[in-house]
Amino acid sequence: TALIAIVIDDLGQDIKQAKEVLSLPGKVTLAILPGLAQSKNVATLARQAGHEVILHMPMERLKNHENKQSPGTLSADMTPMAFLTTVSDDVESVPGAVGVNNHEGASLPENKEAMKFLMAELKTRNLFFLDSMTTTKSVAYDTAIEFGMKAARRDVFLDNESDPAYIRAQLDELVEIARTHGKAIGIGHPHPATLSELRKWLTVINAQGIEIVPVSRLMQ
Repeated sequence: TALIAIVIDDLGQDIKQAKEVLSLPGKVTLAILPGLAQSKNVATLARQAGHEVILHMPMERLKNHENKQSPGTLSADMTPMAFLTTVSDDVESVPGAVGVNNHEGASLPENKEAMKFLMAELKTRNLFFLDSMTTTKSVAYDTAIEFGMKAARRDVFLDNESDPAYIRAQLDELVEIARTHGKAIGIGHPHPATLSELRKWLTVINAQGIEIVPVSRLMQ
């Protein structure tokens, strides 16, 4: 059997959206942003429903990005104290998270010093790290491995485009990788098109010799 983990990012804003994710057939993992109105509630709801929860940790983006940063964003120019306090607040606002993946952050995951500082802290909290690979130059995964943490990289983004045909093709790609390597990790978002395609796909995938597992099962 090939193993696949599906992680749904960007949750914590909206309970209704979280319930839609939890109603998917299959053990999808919920990645919850810290410091949002419903972060704690979504985490609690997901765990009660038997789903794995991870902290979707916001990281500093490249400077030219016009949207404002998310609450709880880690950035390279923070003092060590502010950095650790932010990590701590982020972890507390997603109770029961067993690991972390990065939200955005094209500049911070390339910063070796910042990643060392982060991994040292996550390791003391016994959390694993999933590198979302928002930048090809990310050193987050390698740094986590150096610290002896459980870690993995995402294989496929499911919905860079919210077109159903695109999402289906990405799911096919995920299956291909899982069949070749025995396992694969896909990351998607709670867009209607994504949830609709996932609902259809998850209904038939077991029959194709694929098992859907919590993302912690696929850490190195």
